[in-house]
Amino acid sequence: MPIILLNHWGAVLDNFDPRIVDGLATRHHVIATNYRGIGASGGTAPLTIDEMARDTIALIRTLGFKKVDLLGFSLGGFVAQDITLKAPDLVRKLILAGTGPAGGRGIEKVGAISWPLIIKGLLTLRDPKTYLFFTSTANGRQAAKAFLDRLKERKAGRDKGPTPRAFLRQLQAIKAWGRQAPQDLDRITIPVLIANGDDDIMVPAVNSADMAQRIPEAELVVYKDAGHGGIFQNYADFVPKALSFLGA
Repeated sequence: MPIILLNHWGAVLDNFDPRIVDGLATRHHVIATNYRGIGASGGTAPLTIDEMARDTIALIRTLGFKKVDLLGFSLGGFVAQDITLKAPDLVRKLILAGTGPAGGRGIEKVGAISWPLIIKGLLTLRDPKTYLFFTSTANGRQAAKAFLDRLKERKAGRDKGPTPRAFLRQLQAIKAWGRQAPQDLDRITIPVLIANGDDDIMVPAVNSADMAQRIPEAELVVYKDAGHGGIFQNYADFVPKALSFLGA
């Protein structure tokens, strides 16, 4: 049973955490994906989650899979929910991390929250994910450095970075998702694992609790002193939990 990975705003194939990919790959066929118009993928980045979900469904079917598991992080979690609602027979189990439902609290403000921290990253010569994905505690700073170092491990054949145009188009899709009417999440009747940090400034953790209440077969894991990148900071706990969830 393959597990399809769907990543965050502006992410390319080299933005998947190697510890999570390698950990899942000990027992599963892992397929990391780019959205259209991102990294080495051709075409124009879609302006809606709806289009990204349709693209991914088409990709899964083109690869010849009748059923898959999905792991969606952040923007990828929006897409994963939409895929599950659009093609319920296609998804066996769903993992949603650092994400929220359509119309979720604070999602339309992602740009307003992110721009100052992206600029701070440029001014301090640090990757903005330091500030966006992790807490400002000593623990958070250490986790940020370790995560960013892991992303550089692969040296050969690296993916192309996102273009500014694709980055901005994806932000429009995120804002539209935040303003969208809530979806009927009780139609998701498969097992769902939801994970986040307790201090997520990008997609507030209240959204994880909201999804866990609305999805009948949902299990919720919240990491203390962790932000948007809670699963990266706590990969040593998250990977066994994910494997146990997928294997159950």
